[in-house]
This record gives sequence, C-alpha cells and structure tokens, in this order.
Amino acid sequence: MLTLKRMFSFCASHRLFNPNFSDEKNHSIFGKCSGKNGHGHNYKLEVVVSGHIDPETGMLFNLQTLKQLVNDYIINDVDHKHLNHDVSWLQGKIPTTEVLVESIWNRLELKLKEEKITLIQLESITVWETENNIVTKTKNESRY
Repeated sequence: MLTLKRMFSFCASHRLFNPNFSDEKNHSIFGKCSGKNGHGHNYKLEVVVSGHIDPETGMLFNLQTLKQLVNDYIINDVDHKHLNHDVSWLQGKIPTTEVLVESIWNRLELKLKEEKITLIQLESITVWETENNIVTKTKNESRY
C-alpha cells in the first residue's frame, strides 16, 4: 500500500462566534477571532490518499484527477470566501479549523463514493490555518 499526497492553498476569512453565547462569552472563548468583521488566513490543505499501483498506468492515482476533484469540491467553494457566509456546506457551523477539516473530509469521502472511485482511500486531511495552528483528521480504523 502506498500513499499519495497533494498540497493545495486557499485564502479565506471567518469569524469564530457562537450566536447562542453573549459577546463577552464569545470573546472569552474565541478572543480576537470573535471580532464582528472576522479575519482571514492563508490556509494550506494536504490531502493524502492510499492505494496500490495501477499496473496499466504505473500510478497510484492520477494527480490531475485528484487536483480537479479537490479544486471542484473544496477549493472553488472556499478560496477568497467568508467561511461563515459564503460556503453552503459550512452553514450553521462555527468554522474552526477542526470543523473545516471534518467538513472537507466528509465532502471528499462522499464524492469518492459518488464517483465510484475505489482505487484509492482517503487517509488524511490536514489544514494549516497558520504555521503554528494545524489540524489533521485520519481514517478511522478499528484497533483490536
């Protein structure tokens, strides 16, 4: 089994704010990230898939296909957007990096199933909000 990684980048803004909390409580939990107008980041996204080498192509998976898939179903939705207002699949969620990673995972996993792409499995999604704030989701496996 091999893994294949592809890096992406996008710029987006967000506001960390729970409408059920008072302004004071939001500020105590989210700090300056709860500011009324939000703030932005230059995000990095790493998508890792696994599989076996296709003997007909010598590739695990076509990188152009992976690039197109991620661009079409993730990057085009979030790049230069306000995550709270402009991204339908984040509506009603507080767009923390953790929520963003989980949402990207769910969206890509569903798309792989819809497209019947069975040559690869999603292994991990990592988002760098900053060089110091990084969140990774990995494939859940039962461990006995």
